[in-house]
Amino acid sequence: MASPAQNLWVVKIGGSVAGAPDLLRGWLAALAGGTGRVVLVPGGGPFADAVRDAQAGLGFDDGTAHHLALLAMEQYGRALCALAGGLVPAASLADLTARRLEGRIPVWMPVPLTLGAPDVPASWDVTSDSLSAWLAGRLRARRLVLIKSAPRPREGLPLREAVAGDLVDPAFGRFLPPDCTASCLGPGDAGLLAAALAEGAELPGRLAPERARRLAPA
Repeated sequence: MASPAQNLWVVKIGGSVAGAPDLLRGWLAALAGGTGRVVLVPGGGPFADAVRDAQAGLGFDDGTAHHLALLAMEQYGRALCALAGGLVPAASLADLTARRLEGRIPVWMPVPLTLGAPDVPASWDVTSDSLSAWLAGRLRARRLVLIKSAPRPREGLPLREAVAGDLVDPAFGRFLPPDCTASCLGPGDAGLLAAALAEGAELPGRLAPERARRLAPA
């Protein structure tokens, strides 16, 4: 019998998907098949863009920008909860587990766990991509799915190429757990996600991390 960690999926839905409402609805419908097994991590989307613009205009420090960017993820996450039944906000590891056991899909509110965490730098190099990998490590999840507005990458794309192409942030490889498989999906792939959740099949778009460079999260 598979362990709870083997059955757990951490799925990050990119903030850029918010700009395509039809695609967003398709992804949310696909995720409905993962009740009890999926933890959803919201990107920052237009809310994080507002933080970047405000920092450029006002000149506040990166620590403040980091806090505001985490709040931006929470704003997007609460918007997602309002768009789909079965999604519910959750912050702590215990809350995330409890909501899953209720047959809901918890949407992670990252501020309580990550703000001030010594292993999470206050840097724009650490986006929701890295935070989803960090959370996967804390939950001991075996699958991480990054939903992007960019096309799905080729199978086995080396992580350094994914970083160079701005598919993931520069810190992602440091946070991805060694026993967690990461895949990136793009527009038109919602059906693949739905089928994988229903049938337990492997997903395409897997990234090939450079194990020697990883610093696993505490």
